[in-house]
Amino acid sequence: MSSNRALRATTVLAAACLLAAAAPTASATPHRQTGTLILVGGGLKDARIYREIIAKAGGTTRARIGVLTAASVPESQDPHASDPETCSNSRCNGLYYADLFKSYGAADAQWIPVDIEHTGAADDDAVVAQVNGMTGFFFGGGDQYRYVTSLLHGDAQTDSKVLAAIRAKLAAGAVVAGTSAGAQIASGPDMVTGGDSHPALRDGSAPGYFEDPTRLGYLPAGGFGLLASGLLDTHTGTYGREGRAIRLAADTHHDRVFALDEDTAIEVENPGTHAEAIRVLGTHGVSVLDLRHARAATGPGGWRISGVAYGYLTDGDAYDPRTRRTTPAPGKRPLAPTVSAPVPANGDVFSSEANSAGTPYSFSRTARALTATTAQRTATATTWEGDPQFRVTFTRTGATRAHTTDGTTTATLTDLRVDITPA
Repeated sequence: MSSNRALRATTVLAAACLLAAAAPTASATPHRQTGTLILVGGGLKDARIYREIIAKAGGTTRARIGVLTAASVPESQDPHASDPETCSNSRCNGLYYADLFKSYGAADAQWIPVDIEHTGAADDDAVVAQVNGMTGFFFGGGDQYRYVTSLLHGDAQTDSKVLAAIRAKLAAGAVVAGTSAGAQIASGPDMVTGGDSHPALRDGSAPGYFEDPTRLGYLPAGGFGLLASGLLDTHTGTYGREGRAIRLAADTHHDRVFALDEDTAIEVENPGTHAEAIRVLGTHGVSVLDLRHARAATGPGGWRISGVAYGYLTDGDAYDPRTRRTTPAPGKRPLAPTVSAPVPANGDVFSSEANSAGTPYSFSRTARALTATTAQRTATATTWEGDPQFRVTFTRTGATRAHTTDGTTTATLTDLRVDITPA
């Protein structure tokens, strides 16, 4: 989900109309693919990710990248549209990414000229021909609902010709990549549309797309349905979205979420099939939230959940969705905890925007500290907000494993138990 919170009112009514027909849709069933997805949690800077997209698109001599930026506002809504230094709209952003891919060695990169004010282009045969000439695709950030309204048709969410062509290219082996909203749109049913962790834990989720950006919303029909093995969330550590990801999964009866940090990707081979295989690439990590054995309930004090299994995967780690097994990257070795200091106190586990002194990656930092210390097997952290305040309890179990690159700190961890209760 993009961090942008403006211009929601323009799409709330359209989302409500779409949700009124929330019967199973064309995108509710994952489509079988044989290509590669590269989904980034936002804030993409890592040159290795750009180069991996190019490599999967055929390498520097063959890669032709089609750039889609329909999640951005159109030129007419950008007050800086005429200034190439400050503009931020679909055309401006599309040309920016096209130039960036060329700078990283792509043989060619072109903007695909579809946005919410040019939805007809999504069914234009000339644009389809442009798509068919590409070997890979990149979806930029912004607001993923704009991808729904520009590339899918109506309440049934049937494919436009452009999306159908991209889907066919993916099925034939192309790479489809995206960052922030461009990653989120790969989701299947119950794609998140917004929300912050504390309001999500307090109030729960609802189908819809809301003007209040803190309210946890989702689209039952989902996005493009390219990823089969779990829900997606983005900008996770930066904005402390672990809480909202857990609540949405519990409310919508999903048993797994891939919550992506910024500048970090999951590379998914055979997407949309039972043979999906995942590798992590980037500078931070991916939270894998496993709710198979979790139990949620609402009592007098508020909502609670117990038994969430938490993993934090970092650069080079592999994950098999079928077996739910993590294979740490070469060079990482099991960590024998040697730190004797207790886990630092954490009074803002979800990096609240209301806390001016808050820091990102708060949730994962506490989890990693616990797996690296000999001082304790359980650590607690709380939300910055109250009414109610929530307590997050991290517990090392017999299944918990940690891996390290430096022999002291945790790089990768699996199967840490997480419980959330009213404090």
